[in-house]
Amino acid sequence: MTRYLPITLVLCLPLNAYADDPKMISPFNGKDLTGWRMKNEKESRWQVGVASLDKDPKKITIHVLKEKPGGDLVNLTTGGGSDIYTVDRYGDCIIELEFMVPQGSNSGIYLMGEYEIQVLDSYGKPDNQLTQGDLGAIYSAAAPKQNVAKKPGEWQKFIIDFQAPKFDRDKKTANAKFVKVILNDTVLHENVEIKAPTPGGLTGKEAATGPLMFQGDHGPVAYRNIKIFPKK
Repeated sequence: MTRYLPITLVLCLPLNAYADDPKMISPFNGKDLTGWRMKNEKESRWQVGVASLDKDPKKITIHVLKEKPGGDLVNLTTGGGSDIYTVDRYGDCIIELEFMVPQGSNSGIYLMGEYEIQVLDSYGKPDNQLTQGDLGAIYSAAAPKQNVAKKPGEWQKFIIDFQAPKFDRDKKTANAKFVKVILNDTVLHENVEIKAPTPGGLTGKEAATGPLMFQGDHGPVAYRNIKIFPKK
């Protein structure tokens, strides 16, 4: 007599299935800049408020809610400005966040303060013209596979699965790696090793842990719904 074993279906869950993870960290409280530091305090243009595209499509405007303070993390610079980074430090993690850039603007998401995913208004640029400086690029390392940038002023979403460099005392034993980078539900990178920090990082040095940093000295940008899921 033939016996049939039950079939078990294994579902490959998307990265945002981590949404209910009890280890999830929200480094931005939506109210103020508690838990954040500036690379250049005097030049900072970072504020908290509800962001939207200004009448001038190259700018962002914010509305501050007096009755119920809160909103987005917004860089209003139109010249100068400062990078902003978390007080807390992280190693291997998955980061989810939303961002919005106005027309022609430029920012960046630095994992551990040193490894940059480019944020740029690349809307409408042909796939065959994408470079390591376009939206979703691993800056100076890998261009995005395709252009899925939304129009300036629209909110967009990154999911970044990151592996920190590994060390045995002072000796590096493994490079940092972007395990997966997803922009607007499209995978742009998988298993890209990074041998050295991106130019313009916080210290230019590699370590086992580091902060999350947003570039703020290039152009206006807004971030919200920032979630960090440590892997350990």
